[in-house]
Amino acid sequence: QVQLVESGGGLVQAGGSLRLSCVASGRILSSDVMGWFRQAPGKEREFVAAINWSGSRTYYGDSVKGRFTISKDNAKNTVYLQMNSLKPEDTAVYYCATAQTWGALDLQKNYDYWGQGTQVTVSS
Repeated sequence: QVQLVESGGGLVQAGGSLRLSCVASGRILSSDVMGWFRQAPGKEREFVAAINWSGSRTYYGDSVKGRFTISKDNAKNTVYLQMNSLKPEDTAVYYCATAQTWGALDLQKNYDYWGQGTQVTVSS
């Protein structure tokens, strides 16, 4: 079992920044991939970003490329999502998740464990 706890969400004005954190505990393997998804009201859950365990590989959804950065601190078992130049359309609940392999990272079904989510609201 893996437990994931997100934090760092909140209310920010358009153009502002937030940094989300996801602390992982439990049975974490060095092969695990960490990802972020988001879900806006009335919309499908959307892939945001992923990173491999060593931090050497990252992958981003098209809507956040150039604005968001995923990183991790293995000593703290923590993954971060730095979000810059935020837009109202970034408003969503953001979820952290783990996958066992690096592949098809934008598919929810490939992720085994999920956190409870943290709300991000961007005002115009």
